[in-house]
Amino acid sequence: MVTISLKQSAAGRWRVCRWQIALFNDLPLGSAIRLAREMARDEHHRMGHQVCVKIPGPSSTIVLARYADGIGARVASAKIA
Repeated sequence: MVTISLKQSAAGRWRVCRWQIALFNDLPLGSAIRLAREMARDEHHRMGHQVCVKIPGPSSTIVLARYADGIGARVASAKIA
């Protein structure tokens, strides 16, 4: 499974990472979430990989979207977005 994660910088802005590599930096939270979800959908549709978008929460990681095999998984992810 491919993981796209959001990580907060010391300045309070956000970066979008694929595994541990930062692909986009210095984004407001809303823009970072939209971009991460768009990247995940694209990866899933183009490559067929299972993709998960995560952000750190106060006590655990929060899954913002999950794109897995099958129609039901894509529909469930679309409702989150």
